[in-house]
This record gives sequence, C-alpha cells and structure tokens, in this order.
Amino acid sequence: MGVSESRAAVAEAVSALDAAVATLRLHYGDTLGVRRLVSDVVRLGDDLAELGDPQPGHRPHPVRQLEIVPDEPYDPSMWAGAEDEGLGAPDRRAP
Repeated sequence: MGVSESRAAVAEAVSALDAAVATLRLHYGDTLGVRRLVSDVVRLGDDLAELGDPQPGHRPHPVRQLEIVPDEPYDPSMWAGAEDEGLGAPDRRAP
C-alpha cells in the first residue's frame, strides 16, 4: 500500500469515526466524554492534514517477518561445551 492509499484509508477511518461519535452525541448529549471524543477526532483529522509529504530520503522500515520457533527440543549437541549462565564453568562450583 502506497502513501496516498494509506492516507486515504486513514482519512476514511477518521470520517467514519467522526460519524460514529456524532451518533453517540445524539444518545449521550453534550457530556464531557463526548466532547473529548469530538476533540480527539478533530485532532486526528488535523494531524493527518499536517503530515504533508514524507521526508526526502526517508526509507520505510523493512517489514519484520515473524520467526517461528519450533516446540521440539534442541539438539543437545548444540549445548556441548557451553557454560551454564550464572554457574560458571562446569569444573567450578557456584558460590
């Protein structure tokens, strides 16, 4: 999804949120909670309008891939010669 499509999707979501908050205002009236929601929606719209174009030279972060760790036990030979953390070398005693 490109920048313009992302901004359009956010603008559409903010518009839908604005309509939902307006409906809540009809049911709850002009309460503190409703006024805060209205203010938050306005701020979201203002923030979106202030974004402008991405900074020159800005590269989006690479999409992180989910690393699947299998449930099977590791091969015990992988730990051969390793020290137990906090216990020191195998030929010494822990304090």
